[in-house]
Amino acid sequence: MPYHHQVETMAPEAREAQQLVSLQSTVRQAYENVPFYRSQLDQAGVKPEEIQSLKDLQKLPFTKKHHLREHYPFGLLAVPLSDVKRLHGSSGTSGKPTIVAYTEEDLEQWADIVARAIYMAGGRPGDLLHNAYGYGLFTGGLGLHDGSEKLGCTTVPISGGNTQRQITLIQDFQPTIICGTPSYVMNIGETMQKMGIDPRETSIEYAILGSEPWTEEMRQSLEKMFDMKAMDIYGLSEVIGPGVAMECVDGQNGLHIAEDQFYPEIIDPETLQPLPDGEEGELVFTSLQKQALPVLRYRTGDLCSLTRETCSCGRTTVRMSRIKGRIDDMIIVRGVNVFPSEFERYILQNEELECHYQINLRKKGSMDTVSLDVEVNHQFFDCLDNPSFTCSEARRLKRRIESQLKNEALVSVDVTLKAPGTMPRFEGKAKRVKDLRQDPEAVTP
Repeated sequence: MPYHHQVETMAPEAREAQQLVSLQSTVRQAYENVPFYRSQLDQAGVKPEEIQSLKDLQKLPFTKKHHLREHYPFGLLAVPLSDVKRLHGSSGTSGKPTIVAYTEEDLEQWADIVARAIYMAGGRPGDLLHNAYGYGLFTGGLGLHDGSEKLGCTTVPISGGNTQRQITLIQDFQPTIICGTPSYVMNIGETMQKMGIDPRETSIEYAILGSEPWTEEMRQSLEKMFDMKAMDIYGLSEVIGPGVAMECVDGQNGLHIAEDQFYPEIIDPETLQPLPDGEEGELVFTSLQKQALPVLRYRTGDLCSLTRETCSCGRTTVRMSRIKGRIDDMIIVRGVNVFPSEFERYILQNEELECHYQINLRKKGSMDTVSLDVEVNHQFFDCLDNPSFTCSEARRLKRRIESQLKNEALVSVDVTLKAPGTMPRFEGKAKRVKDLRQDPEAVTP
């Protein structure tokens, strides 16, 4: 099967005609088989037969994560449970997990789009793929695994953690591709360096990284560390899992959405009105092929923009920009909105700093305050006259970062420099923000 797939290069008009047929079928399936969607569409005064163009999608009500939680575990299934071959779900850190279900055909479609994504990122049949995404209810590990096997790669299901063992297998098996979160792959590279191993001398040529927002500066750091190409993959369990969109190795300029499977929109998160291409807003997806658990206008909470310009790789599919952050992750301090990814971008513009940092939110009286703990690199640390960071070089670096964040991110931040190796490392998604505003012991007068 060719993985520079025909749906990725077809004329937009032909693709839209196919999308409309799939959309009409999905809306009809949801209305007839899911009581929640039947109620939602009836309340909105919309019948499936009224969907006569892709613009009619805007008549449909939105689906949000709390709807999945309210109908836990199987209330949104569009097929009998006996037809479901696999269940996945979110971590459930804020309550019960959101459960997603797959028929056998859903799993085949998912494996196919992930295979296309791996191919887009440089992978080819016969390559060896080191999969450091977590396995289990989380969709990352098994999603990449099935796509890798579908493409014809040799797959190493190492999962996350046990970093030294990961390094041993990378040295022994010599994979071409590594998959994982950006922060964990960075952790693998740093651990190699501590062991006297040069990550640039490994066999890794391509990295497929996702599950957390990351910046262009982080990409450059990883590519330099490993002498490889690093590509962004996007997905979320409520829609299907990884593979919803993928950055191509040719362009590395936006993620190609699998438009035969998912129809994207960008809306203003406050007015809920659609925004034109190029404008940043909340990403919304409607599934076009899913059988077990179709979703209509699912609000992802992720902020990005869309472009329909043809990519240098020749694909004509719409591309989404790198995720700026989640609406839920936005930090509001004294009326200023800022995302953790903005801190990361400014941090990595300073050659003395590493990408390991923690944003701390506290109360000072009735006011919110922000502090930043950030790790310096060994080269800077070894040159300091005083390792307690009270020397003039450390004070200048601290003032520089604080000034940069004040002038460019418009937020006052108290920066604390940390010695190399002292900030937390993460095996899954990095936890960058510690909100201590409700902690009485963290409140200062």
